Amino acid sequence: MPEADLDTLITSSESGNLEAREQLFAVLYAELHGLAQRQLRRSSSLTLSPTMLLHETYLNISSRGKGSFPDRARFLAYASRAMRGLVIDYYRSRVAQKRGGAFEFTMLPTEVPQGAEADEELKRLGDAVDALAKIEPRLAQVVDLKFFCGMTFAEIAASLDISERTVKRDWQKARILLRHELTE
Repeated sequence: MPEADLDTLITSSESGNLEAREQLFAVLYAELHGLAQRQLRRSSSLTLSPTMLLHETYLNISSRGKGSFPDRARFLAYASRAMRGLVIDYYRSRVAQKRGGAFEFTMLPTEVPQGAEADEELKRLGDAVDALAKIEPRLAQVVDLKFFCGMTFAEIAASLDISERTVKRDWQKARILLRHELTE
């Protein structure tokens, strides 16, 4: 789809047109499915499929109402953050259920399942990125676009309308701050 038509869909979606929002989601479905696959690759022990995560993300974004998506990159970044939040929520609910959250007594194996450490790390990273967003919103946005969205520095620079060198500096600074936050 030409970028101009995509911009028209984004503008219509932003103005509250639900049909345009559905069309936008359909046009970007393949790209969003790739984002979902990348999100789930980081958390190997979750039983979500990329398609299920993508559809949950669509429902999540649709239920929030009007969003601000001035361009394709910001829409994808928003969808990536929504996916990250859903993965972390899913992980938290699984942990809560394992610890008696559903009030069912079951016998669980005592060994740690593969990937559980990665899921806990993803949750901690998500919390650290949220904390970073309160201090330095642009750094958190760079982390979302680079780590969770899989964008290149050039793509991030274009979407944020800053230089590629600034993006690289922001990425380095964000990594330092996140490492500090995660080691505390």
